[in-house]
Amino acid sequence: MGGESTTRTAPRGGGASKGTAGGRIGQRLSGLAVALGLVLFLGGFVWGALVYRPYTVPTSSMTPTIDAGDRVLAQRVAGSDIKRGDVVVFKQSTWGDVPMVKRVVAIGGDKVACCTGGKLTVNGKQIEEPYLPKGSAAELTGIPSVTVPDGNLFLLGDERSGSLDSTAHLTDSASGTVPRGAVKGRVDAVVWPMNGMLQRPTGFEALGSLSQPGPLRLIIGAVIAGAVLVLGGAAYGPIAKRAGRRDRARTELAGAR
Repeated sequence: MGGESTTRTAPRGGGASKGTAGGRIGQRLSGLAVALGLVLFLGGFVWGALVYRPYTVPTSSMTPTIDAGDRVLAQRVAGSDIKRGDVVVFKQSTWGDVPMVKRVVAIGGDKVACCTGGKLTVNGKQIEEPYLPKGSAAELTGIPSVTVPDGNLFLLGDERSGSLDSTAHLTDSASGTVPRGAVKGRVDAVVWPMNGMLQRPTGFEALGSLSQPGPLRLIIGAVIAGAVLVLGGAAYGPIAKRAGRRDRARTELAGAR
């Protein structure tokens, strides 16, 4: 009798202890995954709010790159960081004192004109502009040679036929240019509809380096990874309980046999 009792008790005691230890480790890993996931998920949103600001584009002056009503994310950058080819949000009192979205085609010290061979020229170089509507001219009215004052920007809409841009302000004291300090942000992506990141225009590379994309992809990756960890960690409990019930059922069935 004593020997039979000992033989039955040892496996049960050993099995329970092993299962409990495994369960504790699993619970700790699950909690860690949820905690890390929350940090990544919430941290991603906080990071995005600090780095980016959303804007709704009111007009079609930037089509086909950005259509009227599109929602964009503009990275908060200093005006001094803006380079040729960037699409920027700016606010200038002489232009209406409302946020506007245009493309920077020339910076302080540049000489911009149009058109030579049907193309915009900056410092005498013809600029390839693949972002223009297909079949459209680089400029309809022409642009006399303008030297951009230091610390200023010359801006055009991608839809040249209907854009109230620097060409509409050539008679202003600044020859249609805007101070760098007027820039509120650099547009990184169109998020509604989800057209994704804006392409950097390579036509300006011969004149200098282009801006690099902001950390939007990293932010999105952090949010997605955080959501996966939270959901995965939270799902561990129900899955572990179900697996435990199955193991107990198998053990009881084996004992009955």
